[in-house]
Amino acid sequence: MRPTVNDIAREAGVSLATVDRVLNDRPGVRAKTAEAVQEAIRRIGYVRDVAAANLARQRDYRLAFVLPDTDSQFIRTLLGALTDAGHLSAALRTDVVLRRFPAEDPHALAGILAALPEAGVVGVALMAPETPVVRDAIRSLRQKGLAVVALVSDLPNTERDHFVGIDNRAAGRTAAVLTGRFLRAGPARVMVLSDSMLLRESIERRLGFDEVMQARFPGIGVLPSLETHGQGALLHDFVGQTLARYPDIGGIYSLGSGQRALTTCLDRLGRAGQLVVIGHELTPHARTALESGAMDAVITQNVGHVVRSALRVLRAKADRGPIDLSQEQIRIEIVIRENLPASLPPGPGTRLSAAREEN
Repeated sequence: MRPTVNDIAREAGVSLATVDRVLNDRPGVRAKTAEAVQEAIRRIGYVRDVAAANLARQRDYRLAFVLPDTDSQFIRTLLGALTDAGHLSAALRTDVVLRRFPAEDPHALAGILAALPEAGVVGVALMAPETPVVRDAIRSLRQKGLAVVALVSDLPNTERDHFVGIDNRAAGRTAAVLTGRFLRAGPARVMVLSDSMLLRESIERRLGFDEVMQARFPGIGVLPSLETHGQGALLHDFVGQTLARYPDIGGIYSLGSGQRALTTCLDRLGRAGQLVVIGHELTPHARTALESGAMDAVITQNVGHVVRSALRVLRAKADRGPIDLSQEQIRIEIVIRENLPASLPPGPGTRLSAAREEN
């Protein structure tokens, strides 16, 4: 049988009320008595069922997801996973709220983050560029006791608690191996596209890509990254001009998830299917591009796992409990046309406490 609070009280020689105060970190217990209770817990191997305890004392979690206000298919896929997870989280007394911010306005993002403590939020999952303004905003949240998780793109130089997402440097190295082998080690050049090099995921993927290309495929020249800022017209100009300048370009590596504008551009230029194209995230458009041959491979992650992991980590941080790192490790997946998973039906509808932040 599993040890109970009665066993703790008996082992420590204290009352059940004292055990309850120690377990719930409430005042009114002398330090010596609290240590006796903790020692009894260690001796008998008591493991607390935090979820059950929170249900018993009617504790609610209010957790916020803060995402860029873009219309990218990856963000929409992430929102779908968040909706599904919000439906399941209701049974665990978890209220999931959504805030959106202008993608290239860190000051607006800082204002949104600053308002979260007053809204009763105890934990935040954030997908954003790492800027000085954002670092200061996260520091303020941490000082107020909120847990902060970096989502998809890490914020390693901030005071965030945890990162949930794939190892982006390893993802870049994976992209390099695929590119080098598809191009048969050259000679050729590779164009690299990014929405923004302010995003940590883009920086890390580019670093990993360069490491492998230089070490294993020296016959392939990698061009400087081109930042498109999510603007299709700018991407079209960059790609057209770069292909004209370097006729030996054999491949394109897209650091982000915006594949729709790229494949549309290549189709207009009459180059679709003529270049090796490697990208990230299995969005509906990336799936179509793989099926048609416009893309050769997609490096992706299970966004449902990402969202569920973020929720588990934030709840654990709110309870000051441990994190199962093996459970929260997000795996890198490689998808090509031949192993495309079956399309999944839309998830169950649910009411997500979502509020669009007006700026």
